[in-house]
Amino acid sequence: MRSLDDSWELGGLTIPNRVVLAPLAGIGNWFVRLQAKRYGAGLAVSEMVSSFAIHYGNRRTLDELLRIHPEEGPVAIQLFGHDPEIMRSAAAHVASLGADLIDLNMGCPVPKVMKTGAGAALPRDPDQAVAVARAAHEGSGLPVTVKLRADGVEAARRLVADAGVAGITFHPRSVTVRHKGVPDYDLAARLVDELPVPVIVSGGMQGAEHVRWVFEHTGCEAIMLARGSLGNPWLFEQVLGARDDDPDLDEVVAEWTWVMDRAEEHLGPERAARYLRKFHPWYVERAGAGTAVQDALQRADQLDEQRAIVAEFGATMLRRAAVG
Repeated sequence: MRSLDDSWELGGLTIPNRVVLAPLAGIGNWFVRLQAKRYGAGLAVSEMVSSFAIHYGNRRTLDELLRIHPEEGPVAIQLFGHDPEIMRSAAAHVASLGADLIDLNMGCPVPKVMKTGAGAALPRDPDQAVAVARAAHEGSGLPVTVKLRADGVEAARRLVADAGVAGITFHPRSVTVRHKGVPDYDLAARLVDELPVPVIVSGGMQGAEHVRWVFEHTGCEAIMLARGSLGNPWLFEQVLGARDDDPDLDEVVAEWTWVMDRAEEHLGPERAARYLRKFHPWYVERAGAGTAVQDALQRADQLDEQRAIVAEFGATMLRRAAVG
């Protein structure tokens, strides 16, 4: 019987289990990927990175978005772009940094990405999509996977047959609905049956039981967790059967603090304080901290202030529990 805990092969690499962290735009940096690996993810994919920014040496892209932690492997770096030669150059640079896989985003529905001919616009020109995928492999020497939406089924066939991609990540919603509506998991199952390479299914999964149902229903090689894991790395353990319960308050506060520490390591205290404003709401909700804590964190300009707010909340809740 198949299990999400089983290892599997992707482009000659052995992935230790069948649970993958999705690329999370503006979020999926090295410490978010490392966090997912700490809680059991078999593979983590970086946030989407512009092949043009890499090729032309954008410092923030090179110094921050492409940073790989030595303990997070195997790791895939996700690239986007429509130009094969630019992609060849970018993929070569990513390989030199120690990435294990190149993942190509051909499913992003954001208009500013699509208007350049990249993201979900690229599968509309299958010949160009094939050329970009070939260039990524030739430039990097690494296995290449491609992320597509429901509109990209025909491109998936061409990418496997003509570009030799190692796998397909499939989000079975169309470009027009973006993240709304119910994913077509039946369509995903048909693609799994048809393609001779591993298919990873992403999109719309809520909770461990639903994740396991999607895995069984589609017959996919692996599943990819995205927004459901934000502020909830324990979901990886739950999906893999390593735990049944939700984290207690001590665990949440400890992980929240770990995230703040890693953000400071990544960006320095001043930038980390601003960056963490999008992280705090997930942990506020997970800890049941309420609007007062949330408001205080959003107003706090200094990272030390934010740490103090979280620590005081944790201490207050523990005192209340002891009295109760």
